[in-house]
Amino acid sequence: MIDWHNGTVPSHREDERSVEERSKCVLAYLPVIYYSALLCIGLPVNILTLVALSRLAVRTQKSLYVYLLALTGSDILSQLFIIFVGFLLETAVFHRDVPVLLLRSVNMLEFAANHASIWATVPLTVDRYVALCHPLLHRQISFPARARRIIAVVLTLALASGVPFFWWSDMWRVSRPPNTLDAALIWTHVTIIYFLPCSIFLLLNSLIILRLRNRQRKHMCQEDTGQQLALPSKLGKTTVMLLAVTSVFAVLWAPRTGVVLYHLYVSSVYRDWRVHLAYDLANMIAMLNTAVNFFLYCFVSKPFRAAVRGVLLFRGAHLHPRRPLHHQRTPVNASTSSIYSSTKRSQREVAPLSPKSVQITMYSA
Repeated sequence: MIDWHNGTVPSHREDERSVEERSKCVLAYLPVIYYSALLCIGLPVNILTLVALSRLAVRTQKSLYVYLLALTGSDILSQLFIIFVGFLLETAVFHRDVPVLLLRSVNMLEFAANHASIWATVPLTVDRYVALCHPLLHRQISFPARARRIIAVVLTLALASGVPFFWWSDMWRVSRPPNTLDAALIWTHVTIIYFLPCSIFLLLNSLIILRLRNRQRKHMCQEDTGQQLALPSKLGKTTVMLLAVTSVFAVLWAPRTGVVLYHLYVSSVYRDWRVHLAYDLANMIAMLNTAVNFFLYCFVSKPFRAAVRGVLLFRGAHLHPRRPLHHQRTPVNASTSSIYSSTKRSQREVAPLSPKSVQITMYSA
């Protein structure tokens, strides 16, 4: 057997030496109650969101719903690995008294799911930017098959980015100050999880807002000149949904990013009970991000509300009309051709007759 040194939990000597210096959890059992409630509410809600979005993706064949499906699936993985396995099982039930290899492997999966949950929003933002600023290009390159390939690449990179966090130290139980490896992992984590995606969101959302303002000005100028510029109404709702999702993420993850950097440079979670309290609260706020997207979709999107209503009422047949349309393709074409032929006959009947044809008609009569 290989004797692994458990760097995520303190040894017996460290525990005896610093038991008096260790900060206490002020919240007591409140995090366990909170995470249990969040899991009981968030997991069924995300499963409902997954089913509704899958129906919309099949019915509409839009890349938007493929990206939202990836985001919802990543949120489910985050709830399972971080909330259920990490906080409830390992911490609350087993008190981190598990094999070191299992503990570190779960840490790696937690970070991978967390990175996937956030980076699944990045291709959605890029897709909306291309749709608004380069609509012709968007029609050429945006389709569900390409979106699925992009999501596969993003999830693969997210899984790979979780590998270095196999050596992540437990901030609650490691008494030593953060070393060079801890600093490198912390900066890698906050860059991947917050600074880099937020920079992309800020840049692309700013360009989207500027484009919408310019389009609104053109619309006003067209109204002043007596012309009208037709703008799709669904475009605004999709943009509002995107802005809401990215803004909520930036707000909910900001406290945790600040507390982690404060732990690195000022005071550790292990020593200071105030930093310990701030870290617990920041984690609770950040995990709320895995359960709020359902309510944002319901507030913004009418098709999503209809899909959810259909799932809850077990009405699945009306949400998959592509197969009936496939069987009715020939009658539809036949009816179209019949309409066209009847229109041609009516045009021949309405058209004035030439004098020669009039004489032929009189003689035949």
